[in-house]
Amino acid sequence: MLTEIFNQFDLEILLKLGITALLGLIIGLERERKRRPLGLKTSLVISIVSCLLTIVSIESAYVATQSSHGINITMDPLRLAAQIVSGIGFLGAGAILRRGNDTVTGLTTAAIIWGAAGIGVAVGAGFYLEAIAGAILIMISVELIPFIMSFIGPRQLNERELSLEITVVESNYIQEIIDFLEEQKIAINRLRIRDLKDGGHLIILKIAVHKKYKTTDVYDLVSNMEGVKFVEIESIF
Repeated sequence: MLTEIFNQFDLEILLKLGITALLGLIIGLERERKRRPLGLKTSLVISIVSCLLTIVSIESAYVATQSSHGINITMDPLRLAAQIVSGIGFLGAGAILRRGNDTVTGLTTAAIIWGAAGIGVAVGAGFYLEAIAGAILIMISVELIPFIMSFIGPRQLNERELSLEITVVESNYIQEIIDFLEEQKIAINRLRIRDLKDGGHLIILKIAVHKKYKTTDVYDLVSNMEGVKFVEIESIF
């Protein structure tokens, strides 16, 4: 009885799901290592379910067209799989966050969610080599190319953005702080100044620093300046 059940089970479907799980695992590990919203489990679920829905879509179309009732049914074998793109859009939107007035994060994660689904669809449709090549190119795009461009690319590729809020006791310290940051080769991309009710002043900055500087380094640099009362700093990924 068990032998008949295993004989009826399509080993090609099992192979497709196995390949999809492996490729989804590779993508998920990259995001997991960087502590992004798309983790290992999420990537695996997206790729495997996308592959499964593609298999179901194709197989159900073949079953329908081979109906024994003598009815000729014409179906698109990827009709169900096409709806995966719409469903993945919701997950991608959930991964995109907006910080502050003009800072958007999570776009790479949303794109990789879309890529994991696309790989699952490709494997489910039987395009194994294309799916493997796609996964390899995705990893090269998010890991190797940025590393290479950090050496041969423009200066901005070696910088990262920080959100910085500085509270000073008197307004005459504001220009001194700005001049000091520029002397340290810290680029100021956005500047906003707000008066506080207690008589102090709040300086809100979006700055760009070299990747070799840690967030704590910038914090120590600013907090030790004369006239600085409070400092709040946040990394923008």
